[in-house]
Amino acid sequence: MKHSLVNEFVYQMVALIISIIVVHSAYSAVIRPRAAEAIQINKERIAQDSGAEEHRSIYVLLKDYEQESCFVLFLWALTILAYKSMDTLQQRKLLSRDYFSLPENGRIIPEDSRELTRRLEGLPTQERSGLVPRALLIALRRFDSGRNIQDVAEAAQNVCQQENDRLESELSIIRYIAWAIPSIGFIGTVRGISQALGRAHLALEGDITGVTTNLGVAFNSTLIALLISIFLMFIIHQIQLLQERFILDTEVYCEERLIRHLHTR
Repeated sequence: MKHSLVNEFVYQMVALIISIIVVHSAYSAVIRPRAAEAIQINKERIAQDSGAEEHRSIYVLLKDYEQESCFVLFLWALTILAYKSMDTLQQRKLLSRDYFSLPENGRIIPEDSRELTRRLEGLPTQERSGLVPRALLIALRRFDSGRNIQDVAEAAQNVCQQENDRLESELSIIRYIAWAIPSIGFIGTVRGISQALGRAHLALEGDITGVTTNLGVAFNSTLIALLISIFLMFIIHQIQLLQERFILDTEVYCEERLIRHLHTR
């Protein structure tokens, strides 16, 4: 488990570095140059015709540092969610395994539990660490020591509940990112408004360019941050649903493949 946590931490740090590099490269090579070009074109059009309508560009909407930070966090969150979803899907495959090969009306008595336990303990380490083998193994050990079927069912459910709590706690970093993204957008709003107020004296003299430009920064950053946050929260809920279904399916698996076959005599 400790080795797995170290691997996941390294994965997250590498994913963050890659996200920063990818997003910053896209901004440096494409978004900011095209935004500057679009702004220049608008200035030339307005200089030629003061009544000309300003052309809206997606690059201008995305060009500021707050939006770049939001996309870095969004891409980082997606890589972490991809890792967790792949792990869950990999573990779901174990639900198709029949570890005991019991007939429909087969019986497991306490004397059989040790042989079945050895069978599970002989699995490869990576497979044995999965939720399904762990729940079966702990249930068999409880049956061997206590010979109480109700205690066995509770033991299997406790393992599943602990796994559910672990998966829930590991999503905390994703929820933090989902909270941080709109917060960064609001920082852009505060920055844009404060800079616009700093140019208010120019607006009184008739030059409103600085005010409108900085107000654009304020509203653009909030808009992009909120859109990204909405999409990210949707993905988080889908991953959480996938994990919860896996936990419930594991409980059903333990009931169908083990607990209903247990007999004390």
